[in-house]
Order: sequence, then C-alpha cells, then structure tokens
Amino acid sequence: MSEFKQTFNSSLGKKLIMALTGLFLCTFLIVHVGGNLLLFKHDDGFAFNSYANFLTHFPPIEVIAYLLYFFIILHSVYALVLTIKNRRARPVGYAVTTKSPTSWSSKNMGLLGSILLLFIVIHMGDFWFTYKYKDILPFKEYRTNLATNQTTASEYKPEVPTFERSISTENNVEIVRVKDLHSRIQWSFSHLWYVVFYVIAMVAVSFHLLHGFQSAFKTLGWVHKKYDGIVSFIGTWLFAVIIPLLFALMPIIYYFQSLNK
Repeated sequence: MSEFKQTFNSSLGKKLIMALTGLFLCTFLIVHVGGNLLLFKHDDGFAFNSYANFLTHFPPIEVIAYLLYFFIILHSVYALVLTIKNRRARPVGYAVTTKSPTSWSSKNMGLLGSILLLFIVIHMGDFWFTYKYKDILPFKEYRTNLATNQTTASEYKPEVPTFERSISTENNVEIVRVKDLHSRIQWSFSHLWYVVFYVIAMVAVSFHLLHGFQSAFKTLGWVHKKYDGIVSFIGTWLFAVIIPLLFALMPIIYYFQSLNK
C-alpha cells in the first residue's frame, strides 16, 4: 500500500492521474456538448429541459456526475501541485522560447487551468446548483398532439412544492410538466459580462486541450508513429476547435436573441 501511495505522490504518479482524469473529462465534454446542442432546437426548451431532468434524476447518471465532480477537483488540485512544483524547480525562464501555440499552452497550463476552475465554479453554481437545490426556477407544461406531433408550451404552477416532473396522456395529447432550466439559460446569457467570460473560458478550454489531450497519451505511453497523426488530428480539431466553438456559440446566439426581444 505504501508503494502504491508513493507512486501516486511522485511526479510521474501525479502526471498519470492528470492524464487519466483529463481523458475522462474529455469524454464528458463530448456528451455535454451533445446535450447542449438541444438548446438550438426551436421547441421552447422542451428537449433540453427533458434532458436536464434526466441527467439529475436517473441514478446511474447521478453517480457518474458526482464521479465527474470528484475528477474535476482531483485534476485541478494535481494541476496546481505540478505547476507550483515546476515553478520552484525552474524559477528562471528559458533563455530561448518558441512561439508556437502548443508551446504557449504547454507553458501556461496553470493559468488556463485557473481560468477553467473559476469558470466551472460559476457555471456549476449558476445552473447545476440552482437546478438541484434552489426553488427559484419556474415550470413549463408541454402539450404534444400525438397525431400531428405539434408541441405547445405554457407556464405551469405545481400544486405541491416537491414536484419535479410528470408525463401523462389525455385525448391523444402527451403532457409533460418539467422544471424550466432553459429559462435560466436565457436569463444568464442575456448578460454581456457572462457571455464574454464564457467565451474567454472556451478559448482557455481550446488551448488547454490543444496541449493536454496529446500530452495525456504521451504520459500514458500510448504513442506510436502509426497513430500519432490521428491523436494529433482529434486533439486539435475535435477538442481544441469544434467542441469549444460549439460551446461558445451557445451564449453568443442566446445573447443576440435577447437583444431582439
């Protein structure tokens, strides 16, 4: 047990934990951006609100969610420890520096990670904590005509304070009553400061993953000339470009929609 503990307290052990937790968080980003794409459906938040309710009430997903939160904290703590240790080991910068984006992101992982940690705290507090533990969100009722597949939305006031969600069918009409997280998103992204901060955080995500994704594979020893190009392509285009861009588009679009109301 002492050898196991010693291994994960070493620099290599910390880097292994960073790599494993980082790759796990990468898989979460794929799932999360897929769920957020439901916000682009013109259905008054029906699909997204149903998705949010599923994430917070399906037990296996809840277990994975708390595991995710633990990994975020672990990843952040080990990143901070490694950054401080590296700075102490090399208090004076290199005489010659490169200007490539990957080199810059590699040398500023501590700064990028700090921005992301602050973003996660604000983001989780604004949406997840509000949804789970604050009784300030309204409810919506969605009525879908099963013959025409047309859905109408209206406000709903629960009769009991513990109400979360209900699904019923009356006269060939499906009635879904659910907590309206979509309205919170509309409100949050109507504030310019929040949108700007969100976009800055997504830029930080981009640079963080530009270095971190490929670095994780190298740390774990999963390198081979045959697959290096594929890993580089996925790390650059999927995680450093496409995913941050999709996340950033969401608050930007919602902000401009709020200006037109």
